[in-house]
Amino acid sequence: MKTLLSTLRRAFGSGVVAMAALIVSIAGTAHAQPAREYGIGPWTEAVISVTEFDPVTRLFREAGNWQLRKSGQIARSELDYWKLPVEASGRFELWCAPLAETGCLRFVRFEGVEQEPIRVAARAWDTGGIYSIMVRSDDIPALFDQAIESGWWAESRPIRFQFGTSDLRNVVLQGPHGINLAVYERISPDFTAFPVGRISQGFNSMRMVRDKQAARAFYEQKLQFGLLFDAGTEPAEPARSNFGIPFNFTSSVIRSAAALQPALPGETGRVEVMQIDGFEGDDLSERASPPNLGIISVRYPVVNHSLYRDHLREFEVPIPHAADRVEIEGIGTRDIFAVRSPDGSLTEFYRDHVI
Repeated sequence: MKTLLSTLRRAFGSGVVAMAALIVSIAGTAHAQPAREYGIGPWTEAVISVTEFDPVTRLFREAGNWQLRKSGQIARSELDYWKLPVEASGRFELWCAPLAETGCLRFVRFEGVEQEPIRVAARAWDTGGIYSIMVRSDDIPALFDQAIESGWWAESRPIRFQFGTSDLRNVVLQGPHGINLAVYERISPDFTAFPVGRISQGFNSMRMVRDKQAARAFYEQKLQFGLLFDAGTEPAEPARSNFGIPFNFTSSVIRSAAALQPALPGETGRVEVMQIDGFEGDDLSERASPPNLGIISVRYPVVNHSLYRDHLREFEVPIPHAADRVEIEGIGTRDIFAVRSPDGSLTEFYRDHVI
């Protein structure tokens, strides 16, 4: 498309180019289809890079009764897919909430390569990478106390607030390497979509962005995810913040967020983008790649994997990692690729059947 528009600009000028761009855009949109029609399911796991497993996994094991599903060496084909050097190696542990088949966490420990935290010394208003994995809990005050005793920290103490018709508690727990766990307790109405317990399966991933509308357009128009909500207002009076925003700024610093997922309705497999307008943070997107430390990506299964990848290439979505027949213990041998958002976060899609 870029070659065509350049040729027209040289030959006929900008007016014809604008009309041609509109025609091409309409033609491209006509071939797009919702993500659910490619057979994209909820994300099955998040990939999290750590230096040691136990300081991070202990909280899930002891507080949430999570189960170790698989562990072992990372296959050479997966390291090659990540474009890691030949001297790199690694191990993994795959942890899941009881009875869960989605929203698991794959902790990876790379060796033989230099690493730095993706969101090093970051605050919520610093953009780039994946800010948090979201889970639910049936008792946030108890989980908060246990997390602090286990060596975790928090953006703030637990807060209580209304979102739509839901009465909620929330806290953002902070673990090693800038790994954030955003925990929600729905006090009313009752939540029944999946088992909750002290720490449920992951159901969402939060990405802090420079421009919410541009980020929303990436997931909605290019990845073809469905929009769950788009909100951008604050209470008129100051209120306690779950993102560490000082009390006297909370009515003027606007948190604007949009949540999307491949298929609606549903309570899992979400991506959320948030812009904090009023504080200027750092852009950490250049660090948001393996083997750096922190939340690297979330992985979605796709039935029509090749068609979906062709669609993304047509819409010029950056695909920095792609490989066929990658051995991923706990998933199988799969074709897989990763896309990069405008704010540097990675989202992966793997073929949802055995090769």
